[in-house]
Amino acid sequence: MSRLARLADRLGAMAFAASPALQRLWARRRVTWSTDVPWAPPPRSLAATTVALVTTAGVHLDTDPPFDLDAREGDPTFRRIPRDVDRRRLVVSHGHYDSRDVRRDVNVVLPLDRLEELAAAGRIGGVAPVHYGFGWIRDVAPLVGETAPVVARELVAARVGAVVLTPA
Repeated sequence: MSRLARLADRLGAMAFAASPALQRLWARRRVTWSTDVPWAPPPRSLAATTVALVTTAGVHLDTDPPFDLDAREGDPTFRRIPRDVDRRRLVVSHGHYDSRDVRRDVNVVLPLDRLEELAAAGRIGGVAPVHYGFGWIRDVAPLVGETAPVVARELVAARVGAVVLTPA
């Protein structure tokens, strides 16, 4: 992504954040409607449930390839984030929001430390061994049809009973 495109995205993000009217206009334009939304009942007890995090904030390991910021329809791929990762190794590749706060404290969008605290206090049963990061996505079809089912299967295999979704 060029410096000019990054500047345009940063200015756009600032204008968007400052304008509720612009947010409402965008929401009407970008809503994806579905009548086939799966629903799962909540776990009986969070104190006995393993919890994972899934974010669309573009968070990934510094050794992973960055999300494709130049793709016209966004990048539907994901990155695995190990539970025990050194938080300093987490980076952001997402050009569609102001990520300065995330760069200071990744817990803003990927609250790994807060999840660990909940587990230590017995409020949740455990923390999943792997969490997932996605980047910016305009066309959700590849996400819904391809990558999300892969992540769902991995979460089921890890016996995750609840997922906290954090958008950017």
